[in-house]
Amino acid sequence: MTLKQAYLVADIGTGNVRVAIADTTGAILGVASGDMLYQKDERYPESIFFDPDTLWEQIKSLAKTALEQAGQVTITAITATSQREGIVALDKTGGSLIGMPNIDHRGREWEDIPPDKHEVYMLTGRYPTSLFSALKLVGVRNRRPGLWQQVSTFLSISDWAQYMFSGVKGYEHSQASETLLYDVSKGQWSQQLCEKYQLDASLLPPLVHSGTVLGKIQPGVAAELGISESAVVVVGGSDTQLAIMSIEPSVEDIVIVSGTTTPIIKIANHYITDDQERTWTNRHTDHANFLLEANAGVTGLNYQRLKEIFYPNEPYELIETEVAAIRDTHCVGALGSLLAGEKSPLIRGGFIFNTPVSHQLSRAHFVWATLWDIACSISENYHVLREVARHEQDYVWMCGGGVQSKLLRQFIANLLGKKVIIRTNYRQASVSGGIVICNNALGIANHSPETLEITEPDGDDTCQEWYNDWQIARNTLKSFAHQ
Repeated sequence: MTLKQAYLVADIGTGNVRVAIADTTGAILGVASGDMLYQKDERYPESIFFDPDTLWEQIKSLAKTALEQAGQVTITAITATSQREGIVALDKTGGSLIGMPNIDHRGREWEDIPPDKHEVYMLTGRYPTSLFSALKLVGVRNRRPGLWQQVSTFLSISDWAQYMFSGVKGYEHSQASETLLYDVSKGQWSQQLCEKYQLDASLLPPLVHSGTVLGKIQPGVAAELGISESAVVVVGGSDTQLAIMSIEPSVEDIVIVSGTTTPIIKIANHYITDDQERTWTNRHTDHANFLLEANAGVTGLNYQRLKEIFYPNEPYELIETEVAAIRDTHCVGALGSLLAGEKSPLIRGGFIFNTPVSHQLSRAHFVWATLWDIACSISENYHVLREVARHEQDYVWMCGGGVQSKLLRQFIANLLGKKVIIRTNYRQASVSGGIVICNNALGIANHSPETLEITEPDGDDTCQEWYNDWQIARNTLKSFAHQ
């Protein structure tokens, strides 16, 4: 009997890690997930890290669970996708030393190392901050010299996962875009940028293209997981880029990826920068295009944590029903989302409501306010993106777990004055992108996802009033936080 051909996709996000088994058509046959496990690094004011060896054991355990769910299949390809900016440092023997996620800011004290930040922006497509990988390395070098002496190279988290499967090191271009050591326009590592951060270019692994075969699975890993030793490891890429690939947008389209954070992305066929340095420009995993980005920051994670407080055991369907019934603004929230045009972020957020507390104020109001905050933040960033590069289409695409809220989709359609389109694979977009990558590598035709729903602006005039309330609340909380 010939077993069904399937792929293993490891998806390592900021909040959780999952492993999915899918067939070549994109059907998910098995999936297992768990929380990302972080520790605080007391040597820095704002630093957390993860133990790569623990994460690798977790990935293998989740893979075994997902494979059991999938039943009798033949795994022919393996790939990985992950959060951007996060890295794993390796020693000379190839051993994993430390994992530093995108939310690790151990380099914040040294953000002013490059004297000409505009020059860095023009080369990298992003204003240099401790979010990006080079400054994580600088933080290790400057405060943990014993650990730094052991560092031989580093990989993005998805590239590290592929290395653990295959034993082959490589750094994929969309992930390299996030390092501050990569010339995004030229598509290559930059000696000039290495010198700015006083990092030796010998630290940099070879660059590899998404959708190419990195190598075969290591025999020991294959035996442990019960996978054929003939399975190939395919170069994946960042979760944002793979999510975008999965819904098949066109050049000039805008895609909103609603996950832990919310990137608002315009697909461009040339390198674009912003004179005011408000946007990022990234390499796409299709090898041809660039992604111009404004990012609303932590959004989905806020929603998830507030769900755990107000609706700990209730299904999303009940939340949506209760929240959709609200037609007032008894509660307005501003929860730390990022606006591309602001010089400084909102560092303390909260909810504002009238006192004494109204008997009409319910738990649904707080979740409504959270969704409205997300929608307004997306709208603000969209308008910045449109200032930098025009957007003439009457629609935007959306994907990611946050898109499951119909109310959020309606909010965004109203604020942008655009149709919001979602595909059938919107919830598993990064994994679906991994399937696309594996099909490309093996020369198998991809199955295009179907359009699931189109949300039209409904002409609700109260949106402008709600938007004004949100602006006042956000400015009030911001002024309070900086007193």
